[in-house]
Amino acid sequence: MHPYRTHTCGALGKDQAGETVRLSGWVFRKRDHGSLLFYDLRDHYGITQVVIQPENPLFDKCQHLKQESVITVTGRVEPRSPETVNTKLATGEIEVIAEDIVFESVAAQTPLYLAGDDEGPEDLRLTYRYLDLRRDTMQRNITLRSDIIASLRQRMTGHGFREFQTPILTCSSPEGARDYLVPSRLHPGKFYALPQAPQLFKQILMVAGFDRYFQIAPCFRDEDARADRSPGEFYQLDVEMSFVTQEDVFAVVEDVLHGVFCEFANGKRVDELPFRRIPYSEAMVKYGTDKPDLRIPIELSDISELFRTSDFKAFSGAVANGAVVRAIPVKAIAGKPRSFFDRLVEYAQSIGAKGLAYLVWSDGAVKGPIAKFLKPDELEVIKTQCGVGDGDVVFFMCDAPDAANRISGDIRVKLGRDLEIIEQDVFRFCWVVDFPMFERDEETGQIQFSHNPFSMPQGGLEALDGDPLAVKAFQYDIVCNGTELSSGAIRNHSPEIMLKAFELAGYKREEVEEKFSFLLNAFRYGAPPHGGIAPGVDRIVMLLADATNIREVIAFPMNQRAQDLMMNAPGEVSEKQLRELHIRLRKPVTPEPEAT
Repeated sequence: MHPYRTHTCGALGKDQAGETVRLSGWVFRKRDHGSLLFYDLRDHYGITQVVIQPENPLFDKCQHLKQESVITVTGRVEPRSPETVNTKLATGEIEVIAEDIVFESVAAQTPLYLAGDDEGPEDLRLTYRYLDLRRDTMQRNITLRSDIIASLRQRMTGHGFREFQTPILTCSSPEGARDYLVPSRLHPGKFYALPQAPQLFKQILMVAGFDRYFQIAPCFRDEDARADRSPGEFYQLDVEMSFVTQEDVFAVVEDVLHGVFCEFANGKRVDELPFRRIPYSEAMVKYGTDKPDLRIPIELSDISELFRTSDFKAFSGAVANGAVVRAIPVKAIAGKPRSFFDRLVEYAQSIGAKGLAYLVWSDGAVKGPIAKFLKPDELEVIKTQCGVGDGDVVFFMCDAPDAANRISGDIRVKLGRDLEIIEQDVFRFCWVVDFPMFERDEETGQIQFSHNPFSMPQGGLEALDGDPLAVKAFQYDIVCNGTELSSGAIRNHSPEIMLKAFELAGYKREEVEEKFSFLLNAFRYGAPPHGGIAPGVDRIVMLLADATNIREVIAFPMNQRAQDLMMNAPGEVSEKQLRELHIRLRKPVTPEPEAT
């Protein structure tokens, strides 16, 4: 017999009744009935109930054994009586009568209680992550992550892609976030950087002729944590393809993601192919964001022109000065109490709105704070354009375009949650396309890149001869349930177009040649048209695991302050290590308090 186990703790059933078996695992729960002692023995595969009878010479020691101790049990499989069958367990029809027990590892009192519903404070969970990972939910999440990555690899290979690894130590590049820098011992005063993404390397692979590349790629960015973003490092399904159009990229990515989500949806519905395409400008007007949650049955409307000539001076004056008015129509809430509307106005003000106007259609009349300023024909236009009728309400947000979009989009999501009208048990996908290539900096008034500077402008070089703010890029995002899974683009593979685009954004030709010489030189030796994308693995797993925080699907995440509490990182290093790296520390100076 194997020294540790003949079966796992999830494998036994009535077919093994009467057999002598051996199991190893952790003591998950204990129930001491005086005359009998019950252990729920847990391993990665399940739980089996073990019975220790009082005549067992180890009975007394077992009574005092702490939970989470590791033991090996040899015993006889017995069927449970009908009234004691546990239908919640795969092994619930049997139990193992212990004959011999080996105490492999006696546990101390654990700082986390793993057998209950209370998870405990997050910092404590991350400090004792090896304990936290034993929880059933965490075991499922991390196993799901492994299965999803395996499925992604299989599907990408099925589409003719090959997986290549790109460097982890590279040069610092202006990707948009802060780099993690690594000092060089051999080259004093110089630094490597951990890659924010394999972007430039995968483009070079296309220039090298590899045609279809993918990688489950680690990426490193020194940025603040959010619920859907881990600080420090994350993983993405990095993809690049040669001789492709935007639609070619969509076809592959849709098939891969649709297949993975269908495989792991656990009963939830997944949008059929092809996924919906929404132009960026339409997304900002209808949803107030380029990451729309299509499960919310509310679509905003631009109603600026109506208010431009209306008698409601607060709006007409603002529109004349460049503001816009967004209408937010909501069905069947006219009967809500006044407090509901007051709370929503307060919320709007808390996120930066000057106010929130509204109209209520009720009993054949239109009521609300601004109804008296609008003519009957104007009310009819609002009713028609917003698709509302008796019992419905339209809220109005007036502000500068960016602020109006942000605030109205936020209110749309809040209404969806508060009214509980977000569609459940479904994954709604869309592509947001036709992003603007450039935007104007609000502070300096200068033209700058709005997104990825390496995207191909729609219309090529000729498009850059006109108004930069009118240029759209072959750039796209894929979004699921309001979560951006990835940005991507058809790349700019022409040195002349790239130099012209950077020139419009205020970069001198010599500066671009210096910063991106390797890429420009590679393109000058023959570059295929190419494009790609990089969906975030962590976010995919988070959605499929129905987790609300990305740290729930990462085995060893950092906390929100970018600390690994289990390994105590970042930590101090010795003076000897610093000398080898030619580094001298200069700690921040704390200003002395002023004399009183």
